Amino acid sequence: MNAVQAGLAANPSLPPELLDRLTEAADDEIAWKLAHRSDLAAAQVSALVTRFPETAVLLAHEGMLTAEQVDPALLPEAALALLDTGAGPGEWARRFAGDTDVRRRVRLAACPGLPPDVVETLVEDPDVEVVVELALWAPADVTVRLARHPHADVRSAVANNEATPAEVLEALLTAQGLPPALHCSVCDREPIPFVHPPACARTDCELPPGAACDGSHGSTVFRMRERALRNPAVPVDAAARFAGDPVWWIRAHVAERPGLPPEVCRLLAEDPAPGVRSALAGNPSIDEEVMRTLAADTDPSVRRELAHHPHLPTALLGALAGRIKAGTALLPCIARASVQDVARLAASPDPAIRMLVAARRDLPAGVRDMLAGDPDAKVLKNIAPHPGLTGTQLRTLVEQHGERVTAQVTANPGAPPGLLADLATRLPRGRKALRVIAQHPAAPAGALEACLGDRRARVVAARHPRLPVRSIVGLLADDDQEVVEAAAANPSLPVEEMEKRLP
Repeated sequence: MNAVQAGLAANPSLPPELLDRLTEAADDEIAWKLAHRSDLAAAQVSALVTRFPETAVLLAHEGMLTAEQVDPALLPEAALALLDTGAGPGEWARRFAGDTDVRRRVRLAACPGLPPDVVETLVEDPDVEVVVELALWAPADVTVRLARHPHADVRSAVANNEATPAEVLEALLTAQGLPPALHCSVCDREPIPFVHPPACARTDCELPPGAACDGSHGSTVFRMRERALRNPAVPVDAAARFAGDPVWWIRAHVAERPGLPPEVCRLLAEDPAPGVRSALAGNPSIDEEVMRTLAADTDPSVRRELAHHPHLPTALLGALAGRIKAGTALLPCIARASVQDVARLAASPDPAIRMLVAARRDLPAGVRDMLAGDPDAKVLKNIAPHPGLTGTQLRTLVEQHGERVTAQVTANPGAPPGLLADLATRLPRGRKALRVIAQHPAAPAGALEACLGDRRARVVAARHPRLPVRSIVGLLADDDQEVVEAAAANPSLPVEEMEKRLP
């Protein structure tokens, strides 16, 4: 791939006439980059799709391609892409419903808003792969019918479809009220009983590891149950019946379900599998009693999930703060805390709690300034990017705490250009702060040129529009092709330099 042309393909300042030239000269990789542009003219879109039909899907989904630009006989992939966005005419859908290529019928089955007669054709398709795809996306009235399909894989797809009515999902879970399935993808291929070994040596085998059937379509039915339990439309009481299932990840799917009865939540909070308790810790409907149980959990994944719970009381932070790795993440309970609670938590003797408060970016000035003077480095790292800090405060942080907070200070949107320039010229190479400076909107030219001396910051600085033109042009001959592409994509690259590098 020509790195300069690849960069120009993404350059927002590329003039229309040069965009025409680049479109005509594009190879596969350049074409994909061009397809991501939002300023393509209709003629350029048509040229791309004609030469590179695989770009049609992206162009259609971006709203750049219209039905008038596509002949479905010549560009079937482009036509299917438009049908997928709802922009293709019904005649195209009818055409593809009878296509001899099963892959196109599968693509069609995933399209929304298909005409009723096309849906009927797909329901009766002789290839079960087409019907499975239809079942994944079909509206409710169609899923009701497909839930009774003789193929278990179709029923499994119905269980995954969020449009499937609750009573149908319950029937799929319990196997009550439905005729037994007659086929699955396993017994379609192998004489039963059959269990697919995890390390299958057959190169032509398409079955997943563990696929099995003894006539009851075991692995397919198990997957159908998993899908139904993950489906938000499944009734709570139907899901709760599986809280004692012997398979832990089935119990985990139950634990994620909002609206579980309190007694089921209490049972799952004591589950021996950490994955189940972790899933429960993220459930938005658990009560404070269950939260207290989970806050004392010995497994770090459970405590971490609970810390991010949207309704965690701030009173439980003390039990979690020192036992989780929250880093710079803003916890929901901190984000919604009142001004009074924020002040109280910021004054906590526990630095782990103060660190969590410091991650909030709308702190009252008094709280913000108090945390900027905190003696604990973890607190300072979180408060340093706060947009309300002054240049003087940021410089003081660097002078007093050095490299422990430098990267975070340089990430502050209000960091003064003079401070960024000073740090860029004195920081040793390889420091994360250089890469942060290289992308800072306020970074001055001198700071950006200093960043060019660092291998990893160089490619970041090459994209910065404030980088001097002489440096941008010079980087077009860099030994690192990633740097060359970044420089060619820089919007400050002069048009005459772009023109020189196009055929």
